[in-house]
Amino acid sequence: MTAAFAVRFDMRRAPFAEVTEAEQYAESVAMARWADARGVAAVTVSEHHGVDFVSAPVAHAAAIVGATTNARVMVNALLITLHDPVRLAEALATLDLTSGGRFTIVAGLGYRHEEFEMAGVDRSTRGRLAEEYLEVLRAAWTGDEFEWRGRRVRVTPTPASPIEQVVWVGGSVRRSAERAARLRLPFFTMSVDPAVGDAYRAACAEHDYDGIFMAPFGPMFVHVAEDPDRAWSEIAPYALYDVQSYASWQTGDQDNPHAIDVATADDLRASGAWLVVTPDECEDLVRRNGSVALHPLMGGMPTAMGWESLELFVDAVLPRL
Repeated sequence: MTAAFAVRFDMRRAPFAEVTEAEQYAESVAMARWADARGVAAVTVSEHHGVDFVSAPVAHAAAIVGATTNARVMVNALLITLHDPVRLAEALATLDLTSGGRFTIVAGLGYRHEEFEMAGVDRSTRGRLAEEYLEVLRAAWTGDEFEWRGRRVRVTPTPASPIEQVVWVGGSVRRSAERAARLRLPFFTMSVDPAVGDAYRAACAEHDYDGIFMAPFGPMFVHVAEDPDRAWSEIAPYALYDVQSYASWQTGDQDNPHAIDVATADDLRASGAWLVVTPDECEDLVRRNGSVALHPLMGGMPTAMGWESLELFVDAVLPRL
């Protein structure tokens, strides 16, 4: 069996966490470098603004690209509606070239009202803006001059990779799925509603496009430990902060399995979405799902615990697979 493993970073940091922001960012790059040398398939970062989260995902991804040679580096999701699409086209093309084609974004619309207010963007226009900006990326990467909003634009450099490799479309509703198919782009949803995937496949057939579809599966958090009960007792405060604060951001118009409504750490552990497992249990998990995503800096947890989980997975789980 060939199994994939991934690591993700979002730079959440509970108010009681002892790790500093500088330590977290430095450790994320060090962990990515270490995991890359041991066969990690992907390193993922995200984007949110005005809260403890990655706020400059292209810059963060660039640091990880520079520290790795094999892993795919992803921003899932990059909130395309909050960026200038011309400058974004330049930055993404540069990362495609410097990574050797290992860089991908999932273009998200965004949903937090505060972020749109902070960016000075009308939230009600986000669907239209997302489609417009994705078309700007496509036009920009031809290398030809084009007109956008009355401006003459020519973007250099252009990516070596096709747009379908650099940009996927994200979303959790039928309209997002249909937009991705209409734009002939792969679609990544955080929704667990089968109707969203059905809508994408139907729209792909309508537009004669062989689409690529991905949806979440498996637990949201996995930590490997020799003594899961002891590890969970240390991790639990960070996990509960991570889940409850994230759930508080939700606006009700998106479907996100990360937004779990739990009152206690015991409730969270019982949900099965956040797992602390032995190496044997992790092996079984990977064999069932085909892959596993590790989150070694979750909620600002001690970096030593993140390293222990990574090293135990590589030393005690990966060789069996």
